[in-house]
Amino acid sequence: MPEISEPAPDFTLPVTGGGEISLSALKGSPVVLFFYPRDDTPGCTKESIGFSERLSDFEAAGAKVFGISRDTMAKHDKFAAKHDLTVPLLSDEGGSVTEDYGVWVEKNMYGKKSMGIERSTFLIDAQGRIAQIWRKVKVPGHVDEVLEAVRAL
Repeated sequence: MPEISEPAPDFTLPVTGGGEISLSALKGSPVVLFFYPRDDTPGCTKESIGFSERLSDFEAAGAKVFGISRDTMAKHDKFAAKHDLTVPLLSDEGGSVTEDYGVWVEKNMYGKKSMGIERSTFLIDAQGRIAQIWRKVKVPGHVDEVLEAVRAL
């Protein structure tokens, strides 16, 4: 599980709109990675719309923003189209990135245990080091808090 000031685990994943994104290729700019459980669920939809609505503010601050879940690219494309999302979504279908970032955890819902993504956000500085981590994210106000942290870098 990565900690603040450590190098962020590198990855290359497919992105909505086609192609792939490698974290190492983004060095020189701050990067926000928000991990979310599943496309088209209430909290995940609100969070993705929130980041999409503020994407231009993140870009003005010099940051790139990506949402990551284990959904397929087909699901991501459908989710993005349905909600007019502008934030790029990355598919970690194999689960290696969610494992590397320590967000694939055991969850307990109504007494039933299962594995899933813990809603988490990582702010990575321009040098590729983790600047801030938010775990067990509550969606209301989160996007503004992350934007504030980006501006403070």
